[in-house]
Amino acid sequence: MQKRLTLLGSTGSIGDSTLDVVARHPDRFSVYTLSAHRNGDKLVAQCLRFQPEVAVVGDADTAAHVSAALHAQSCKTEVMYGTDALVEVASASQCDTVVAAIVGAAGLAPTLAAARAGKRILLANKEALVMSGQIFMDAGRDNGAILLPVDSEHNAVFQCLPPCADKEAQMHSGVSKIILTASGGPFRTREPSTLVDVTPEQAAKHPNWAMGRKISVDSATMMNKGLEVIEAHWLFNLPGEQIEVLIHPQSVIHSMVSCADGSVLAQLGNPDMRTPIAHALAYPDRVDSGVAQLDLAQIATLTFEKPDFKRFPCLALAIQAMEAGGIASAALNAANEIAVEAFLDRRIGFMAISEVVDRVLNALPNTSAAQLDDVLAADANARRLASGFVTELHANAPGAEPIAH
Repeated sequence: MQKRLTLLGSTGSIGDSTLDVVARHPDRFSVYTLSAHRNGDKLVAQCLRFQPEVAVVGDADTAAHVSAALHAQSCKTEVMYGTDALVEVASASQCDTVVAAIVGAAGLAPTLAAARAGKRILLANKEALVMSGQIFMDAGRDNGAILLPVDSEHNAVFQCLPPCADKEAQMHSGVSKIILTASGGPFRTREPSTLVDVTPEQAAKHPNWAMGRKISVDSATMMNKGLEVIEAHWLFNLPGEQIEVLIHPQSVIHSMVSCADGSVLAQLGNPDMRTPIAHALAYPDRVDSGVAQLDLAQIATLTFEKPDFKRFPCLALAIQAMEAGGIASAALNAANEIAVEAFLDRRIGFMAISEVVDRVLNALPNTSAAQLDDVLAADANARRLASGFVTELHANAPGAEPIAH
């Protein structure tokens, strides 16, 4: 049967890769909804090509622009806007598969709505699990949702795990640990003392992957890997001590599963997000992703090293937040989003990202995250605290200019 997709975050890098795979298999996939925040022109081009029934944007002005542009081209796509619209299309009966690719906390509400509607969810938005892990997993289980990881690391682990219908039993059937690989980003070999003057352009220049600016900075700080550790904890029902991070600069082995008998199973492939996306879209089948076959003889060498927490303090902070439980992971994510935005706006330095996150985690009492309201309150409080710390750091920086409001 043809799968009908709602693609949340269609104009980002995951969205581009997803639509590339979809275009290769029109007999298997059709598009019900495309969504973007404010990139209206790109969304219009996507709508003209894929003819979705609905397009969703972030605000009324962007909606008016997109609607007028589509009407001029006689495109009948309905245009909606706002969080409520995202929630509506994520849970709509007209789609069976939701690709959750909105970056950051903004993706939580529609992704959770898809889980509650029992959808097949292709999860690229790691923040949904980082912020509301148990709540999200319970919603999916209670409503029969199917959760397929799209992050290359978690998709690799999913492919390497022994087949088992019971997810909890699966993690006790000879799996001793999972190993998430990391490229180490652009600053893998640099001394921490040299990172003070790093620019946003340098931080966003990933050596292997083509990604958006925010996630590229997260890769440079290795916060991205820390968030993936938290996500793996929930996805695969494993405690932190059974999740290891290993730096692998070539980005060929995407992750591994270590078994009790001494076997280590690895998933390999060229660093291209179309591979895990195609796997999740077609699962349990395999389809052409458009990615070239891996040539191991040409690569020749694969290397590994343990991460240096002095160079990557954000990774250590994420692991600490996971171990702390409660609202700590939601606070970590919110503080990081504020700090990365401030860095990209040149209001704070690169090494100040971890400082802001650390200060927020120390300032915000860690309480239970039993209800979604607890998570949302923690997110809001962490953002408020982080914004205050950013203002303070900016004001105290040499030659600082006042922050424009």
